[in-house]
Amino acid sequence: MEQFEKLRPVGRLEQYSTARHQVGFYLNVAVTATYVLSDRFKLSVKDYVYRACETLIAEHPALSAIPAADDTQQPYFVRLPQINLDQVVSFELRKDGFFPTESTDKEPTPDLDLQTLLERQHNIPFTAPNPYWRLCVLTEPNNERQFTAAFVFHHALGDGTSGKAFHQTFLRALDLAENEGRETKSIIQSPSTPLLPNIEQIHPMPLSFLFLAKKIFQAKIYSPRDPGLWSGGKIQKEGKTHVRLVPFSKSLVTSLRNICRQEQTSITALLQTSFARALFTNLPTRYTSLNCTGAISCRRWLPDIITDEVMGVYVGDLEESYIRSATTFNDTHIFPWTEARRSKQTIEAAVKRQGRDAGPNLLKYVSDFQQELCLSKVGSERDKSFEVSNVGVLSCEVLPGKPRIEGMVFSQCASVIGNAIGVSVVTGGDGCMVLAVTWQDGVVEESLIEGAVGFLRGDFRGLVELK
Repeated sequence: MEQFEKLRPVGRLEQYSTARHQVGFYLNVAVTATYVLSDRFKLSVKDYVYRACETLIAEHPALSAIPAADDTQQPYFVRLPQINLDQVVSFELRKDGFFPTESTDKEPTPDLDLQTLLERQHNIPFTAPNPYWRLCVLTEPNNERQFTAAFVFHHALGDGTSGKAFHQTFLRALDLAENEGRETKSIIQSPSTPLLPNIEQIHPMPLSFLFLAKKIFQAKIYSPRDPGLWSGGKIQKEGKTHVRLVPFSKSLVTSLRNICRQEQTSITALLQTSFARALFTNLPTRYTSLNCTGAISCRRWLPDIITDEVMGVYVGDLEESYIRSATTFNDTHIFPWTEARRSKQTIEAAVKRQGRDAGPNLLKYVSDFQQELCLSKVGSERDKSFEVSNVGVLSCEVLPGKPRIEGMVFSQCASVIGNAIGVSVVTGGDGCMVLAVTWQDGVVEESLIEGAVGFLRGDFRGLVELK
């Protein structure tokens, strides 16, 4: 590692991910997109993917950076001199066929080929000096102009929005790659472009006295646990990540979005509230409360160089709680819109704080990331139930003869010290919204996931039918 160009220190929020990866507690993130090429694309899918990757590596310096000394408290990024695409790009022929097409009589079925691929990838760590990202391509046996590309990456290189940025660049690069006279390279030289600054370099990450005093009191003195809280099994190091993909059609998503506007709430707040209902319905009645966390993109209040088209870790957090009596009723057709509106207000309040009093701001007080944040927690109860992380809609103009993106999936590995269940959400160019539900083996029973997903589907259908 000493032979590579040293870039900059790993920021504290980035170090949270390097530490978790180093001890095996959180391995990667993935954002997946299905591409459709027009008939003018005559070369192989591999040619176009490799050419697009060359453009991506030149544009995003994070793709040629890896963390060094990540087992210490002073990790830093180094630049790989080149990227061998034969090592980071893989191709696999689909077995079950392509997922979701818009249907008027039923919801799309899960993409089982992609679900299997993501479950496998979310259990594979990165190893230096190889790149800390992979591109896994599923090809169609009967359609050479369509493929699904899963971009799997280390969380210190980027957040969920970074995965969308990757695919937006990839889409543009595919159009440029159509030139048949261009050479297809497998060895790509890394750019000399500096890494973008970490969030601590460009934001003060302020903490109010009251917020800090509360967190210190909870951490050092007393933090009572609600006896009715469900948060899955105790924190355990061993256990693979499981993945369930839950797609919803464009027509249903459009209807839900319109209903949310009428009810003065949002899709994300609806997802949080409905998933809480789904869990309560499938958990024993002794569990009366749930703690939910969410992620917020900080890019909207950062300097202009940090747009939605760049790769980096620029994310904050929020917390929400739900109680059984307020979210579930004897008649399950009655949806608790008051709770959904309350959840939206919580999200809006977090956005208005513009990074003030957020969880990542407390990382400046951590001395040993691996020990304090990870290893010391093994065997203890977790304090969070589930996470809903929604990276929104990918908006790409569809032009005749140009490549286009249809379905998308955003997914994360299970977090050993985090929420018992992760729900990652994105809406693709086809208008379909897909939830990727992830959990750790031994922490959550598969039957609970299946029951909750079934309830969620029914909840959404019921809301649309009632309107």
